[in-house]
Amino acid sequence: MREILDRLVAFDTVSSKPNIDLMTYVKEMLQGAGIGVQLIPDASGGKANLYASIGPSGAGGVMLSGHTDVVPVEGQAWTKPPFALTEAEGRLYGRGTADMKGFVACAVAAMLGAARRPLKVPLHLALSYDEEIGCIGVRSLIDMLEAAPVRPAMCIVGEPTGMQVATGHKGKVALRATCTGREGHSALAPLALNALHLAGDFLAAVRGLQAEVAATGLRDGDYDVPYTTLHVGKMSGGVQVNIVPNHAVLDFEVRSLAGEDVAGLITRLEAAAEGIVAPLRAEFPEVAIRVERLWDYPGLGTPSDAGVVNFVKGLTGANGTIKVAFGTEGGLFDQRLGIPTVICGPGSMAQGHKPDEYVPVEQLDRCQAMLGALLGRLEKGL
Repeated sequence: MREILDRLVAFDTVSSKPNIDLMTYVKEMLQGAGIGVQLIPDASGGKANLYASIGPSGAGGVMLSGHTDVVPVEGQAWTKPPFALTEAEGRLYGRGTADMKGFVACAVAAMLGAARRPLKVPLHLALSYDEEIGCIGVRSLIDMLEAAPVRPAMCIVGEPTGMQVATGHKGKVALRATCTGREGHSALAPLALNALHLAGDFLAAVRGLQAEVAATGLRDGDYDVPYTTLHVGKMSGGVQVNIVPNHAVLDFEVRSLAGEDVAGLITRLEAAAEGIVAPLRAEFPEVAIRVERLWDYPGLGTPSDAGVVNFVKGLTGANGTIKVAFGTEGGLFDQRLGIPTVICGPGSMAQGHKPDEYVPVEQLDRCQAMLGALLGRLEKGL
């Protein structure tokens, strides 16, 4: 596992870059052990998903799922090389060690171990790309599984949970509001229509709806933030200070609890946008605030008494379950494919996306113990 993790970290698989070299490395290693492997490339051929299976065909089995892309390191004050594995004080440092190449290394090692054992139930490995930019890359792998005659019976997504069994996370919709005003000289600013001011008014509407949802909306105490959140992450526009800008863009998101009427929230924001521009339309016919959906992924809400939950709790020795604040590909496996899914992996997301990202060695040991117990169950027939 350690050697595999060292190699995985060395591949610079920031989402804006190809991951094909990493996937080729994993493919060749698994094929060398006699494991069936399929790469599912994107249109460019520079990125790919990977799906591998070992054990008897025709039975559902267990799927281990992870993503291979990582977030950028630019602008972060790393004291250790981000794309080289460094061990210190019981920790393994490097970009992606926590999120989530640590689990991927354990999962690949488990596949190699499975190839040497007489499994009665198959083990599958699903590795994806572009998870960090909206769970985008995995869609082609899901399309492939959707057409397959047999699907895995359950899935473990190895995002970092401190090896606790997580049954849920919020869904997410990423949106964009494009604001159109009228340009002009800043000396005559009142005669023009500032698109950034429109964006600011729309931002206030988003904040107002967030305050309402926080005060009176659905609640789930299993989350650190127990309500649906609306968050503006980026606003841009303008050329220079003496020009009234005619164009501005505001990017925002909705992270929703299960049962939230997300479409209703978006409709309310569209109505707020119309309320902003309607009084201006007679003087500025071109005025507009256009809201569009960029991408989304569903939440995960596996019942706490589901078979997959009890099964993975048995592997880890856990007594309870948690829910996580971050999104995963698990909701797609569950909702599009009907594969019962939990999240359980080494490390903490508190270390992810930061400089000097790390995973404790003890967490990797616990992950390997869980996967070792899984192989024992697959050998006995679950």
